[in-house]
Amino acid sequence: MKKILFATTALVATAGVAAAEVNISGWAEIGVIGGKRYGDVTQFHTDTDVDFNMSGEADNGLKFGASVDLDEASAFGTQDDFGVSYFIAFGGARLDMGDVDGGFDAAMKEVNIGGSIDDSETWHDGFSGNSGLDGTHEGQIATFSYNFDSFTGYLSNEIDDDGVDGPVWGLGARYGVELAGANIGVGIGYQQVDIKTGSNNTKGFDVGTTSIWGISLDTKLDSGIEARVNYSEQDMPGAAKNQTHLGLGFGYSMNALTVGVNYGKVENVGGVSTAEDTGYGLAVNYDLGGGLVVQFGYGHEENKRGATTTDGDSFSLGLAMSF
Repeated sequence: MKKILFATTALVATAGVAAAEVNISGWAEIGVIGGKRYGDVTQFHTDTDVDFNMSGEADNGLKFGASVDLDEASAFGTQDDFGVSYFIAFGGARLDMGDVDGGFDAAMKEVNIGGSIDDSETWHDGFSGNSGLDGTHEGQIATFSYNFDSFTGYLSNEIDDDGVDGPVWGLGARYGVELAGANIGVGIGYQQVDIKTGSNNTKGFDVGTTSIWGISLDTKLDSGIEARVNYSEQDMPGAAKNQTHLGLGFGYSMNALTVGVNYGKVENVGGVSTAEDTGYGLAVNYDLGGGLVVQFGYGHEENKRGATTTDGDSFSLGLAMSF
């Protein structure tokens, strides 16, 4: 969301390929942050990131590329490439590998609208980024997608490098249509993994299957009004209840101003019927042009565990710069 504007392009002509392209973009943030999230101490915030996006096309039309997020990619390993992703595509078919979304996350739409320098509006425990079961293992995911007209289907897999637990399989589908001045999107997703006990490189014993399914709906009107909703339900081995999540988001954009609010509730947290998380968030953005945006964010949460309730909040105000 923050990595918006293209900065530099390098075109490289090499034998056997039509062309290779390297794009460099980035963002930086400055401002103040505070709230219980930061120990009720208001403090300065600075952050920066640089992204490299490389792509090419073979003579037969096969497209390929890689992306490196220097904010996340502290090392370039052969297995756990956090912040690094790769793709190969031909026509409507595409394979992504590395630090990418699984089928559940790829199909679902998050409910937050707008942004802030520290993501305060999505900090609360009532918010879901729809990651599903992504990251259950080492976080390296392979996702195959096929796009046809307004429909995109997803199939993903994440393997346990230790060979103990089963792979995380994911399925997703997304459909978008424009109707009477409104862009409408529908997404559905499902993931599951077989959990086992055992040490590295041993088969172990079956504990059970964890699964999650979800659906999201979103619409954006020509008037600048936007609404989103998503729901998910997760089944965990040995849990008395299925964990459920409901998220709602509303936004309005007019000229340079964008305002977004979101609300979320997680019931039966961890499968416990007496555990509940709720929260809401607010984001206000004003675009000054040229990649400079004034951003305000606020998030508040309540966590119930039986008869005990705790709460927390987070706020930020600053400038987001895109290059």
